[in-house]
Amino acid sequence: MAALISILKRVARMVGVVLTVTLVAFAALNFLGDPLFNILGPIVSADPADLSESDLADIAEAQELYHLDEPFVIRYGQWLGDIAQGDFGRSFKNGTSVSSLLRDRFPVTILLMVLAQGIALAISVPWALLTASRAYRATDRVSTVVSFAMLGIPVFALSVVLFWLFSVRLDLFPTRYDDANFIVRIWSLVLPAVVLATPLIAIYQRLLRTDLVSTLQEDFIAVARAKGMPARHILIRHALRPSLFSLITVFGIQTGALIGGSLVVETYFTLPGIGAAIVEAIIRDDFPVVLAAIVVITIFFVVTNFLVDLAYSFLDPRVRIDE
Repeated sequence: MAALISILKRVARMVGVVLTVTLVAFAALNFLGDPLFNILGPIVSADPADLSESDLADIAEAQELYHLDEPFVIRYGQWLGDIAQGDFGRSFKNGTSVSSLLRDRFPVTILLMVLAQGIALAISVPWALLTASRAYRATDRVSTVVSFAMLGIPVFALSVVLFWLFSVRLDLFPTRYDDANFIVRIWSLVLPAVVLATPLIAIYQRLLRTDLVSTLQEDFIAVARAKGMPARHILIRHALRPSLFSLITVFGIQTGALIGGSLVVETYFTLPGIGAAIVEAIIRDDFPVVLAAIVVITIFFVVTNFLVDLAYSFLDPRVRIDE
């Protein structure tokens, strides 16, 4: 019962975070610019006496359609109510449903992020195990240099180099996104996923390696060695699990932050994901699309971090979700 109450409290905090972010975003986008101007253009700022009946009708229709003739609080409440029903409104620029755009775009970004995180973990965890077992030796020192080099490469520069080498020169990966079938779709996302995964590999490897080296100094590891257990068995079966806390924490944070990285990667690789949609919407001042993206990203981020908290209790039953 106590665990259930604790989870419900955590969910309530998540809802509070989402509402706060949506309120700030909605206020910023409405007060920093004129939504009606973004919809209809310069005719909004013209003298009403100089406008035709058609222009006046367009202004009245836009105000009614987007609730722009209502006070801010009412508009925000109506917007939240629509979101609760799965309706994110309509684009300012082409009048299409924003919900449809999210349904089309978000799966591409999710698949890209899953691939990037999968590649990062598949490389960083064995790499950390190797360097921790050879801590402070030549292998570990070379590993440190390589990991810092991976962290120092800008995403846009790595995108250019890998695209030119593997897509243009070697023709191993497609130059454009192809969704003919699931396998082709995955193959189209491998190179962008590698770009996103490169700094993550270095971050995860350094974190896990440091925690593993610390864990290997613990008394229960000394007991396992005294029992004659093989070094590999001790490293994987005894040291790895209690060393995962920092990795899981950063994994949760980086999962949300990957959306930011996808802005560059999706734009460069012409991927039809949510990152590219955000860039397009910002350039075109398409407020409903930007707001919808902020809501979806915020929900995704808080849910991911909630799952990270649950993972803590799985790794160590003594750790409970915060009350």
